[in-house]
Amino acid sequence: MKEINHNYCVIMAGGVGARFWPMSTTSRPKQFIDVLGIGKTLLQMTFDRLTKICPESQIYIVTNTIYRDQVLEQLPAIQSEQVLCEPARRNTAPCIAYANHVIMQKDPEAVIVVAPSDHIIMNEAVFTENVCDAIKVAQSHNWLITLGIEPSRPDTGYGYIQFREGEVLTGMPKLKKVKTFTEKPSLEIALSFLESGDFVWNSGIFIWSLKSIHEAFESHLKEVNELFKEGASKYGTSEEEEFIKQTYSVCRNISIDYGVMEKADNVYVMSVDFGWSDLGTWGSLYDIRNKDNNKNTIVGNNVLAYDSFGCIVNMPKDKLVVMQGLTDYIVVEEDHALLICRKEDEQQIRQFVNDIKVEKGERFI
Repeated sequence: MKEINHNYCVIMAGGVGARFWPMSTTSRPKQFIDVLGIGKTLLQMTFDRLTKICPESQIYIVTNTIYRDQVLEQLPAIQSEQVLCEPARRNTAPCIAYANHVIMQKDPEAVIVVAPSDHIIMNEAVFTENVCDAIKVAQSHNWLITLGIEPSRPDTGYGYIQFREGEVLTGMPKLKKVKTFTEKPSLEIALSFLESGDFVWNSGIFIWSLKSIHEAFESHLKEVNELFKEGASKYGTSEEEEFIKQTYSVCRNISIDYGVMEKADNVYVMSVDFGWSDLGTWGSLYDIRNKDNNKNTIVGNNVLAYDSFGCIVNMPKDKLVVMQGLTDYIVVEEDHALLICRKEDEQQIRQFVNDIKVEKGERFI
């Protein structure tokens, strides 16, 4: 008799990637783009990575309704019912609640891996090993597990997780009980976190049993859970779309971190190191791309750089570009938009996009 595989994966793919403008736009966000130039988009890389953990038929993609066709085009191995479409953006807690209730109809014994669609993982073998270890723990313990990245620098753009010292499982010294969560600290605080040695970066990758996360929602986000529970008879039917539209119109906008993880007392973090980047900014892409002798990273066949150092340049393949005298700049052209911005000011790109929307309309974003 064939053994049943209770592993499921949920890919969160609804973000707009505003900080990667102009390459990432509302109509085609970064998860649907081959940002590394390797012939695969970030979504495709994430999907392929997770097929080593569960069958293709047990991977669900939660995305905005407007991206449904792009998901199906890029992932021909999945069926349309594996694409869960959100009619509005309500952050990660409703996204996860929706997936929980769909999976519950199929397998109440499921263990679920939740992962963003737009992260880079350089060592996928180690990733698979770490996740499989966490799945084994989640199968036998009522714990909510998150993967924490061992920090290499005092980065102010990441969330941090503090863990309690002391081994919790024989043979798993890197799995610790969570003490605190901190969102994007100042540089001074980030430095103190690194010095203390008991903080890791929050990867936003979670592993838990369906039973455990369901109980956590019941305890900490009951009103969100109740909304999705009402659709139990509608999931997988022609009524699902209308039900979800109604549900999202009244559902809270809240993250899983704030709504559940920071409140629950059964949260554990596994410290991992598999070459991770959340690819949240142009700077993070600069870090993983190959550099020339002047520390520039250039995409484009006809870019000539003179006296320029530490720049990230992304140009259309055949566009001739001559740049001179730039140090630590982002220079990106896509369609009808050109961005020239200091790398140190890249956090302002989100504000630039908001200003463009107000002053120039949505056709450029």
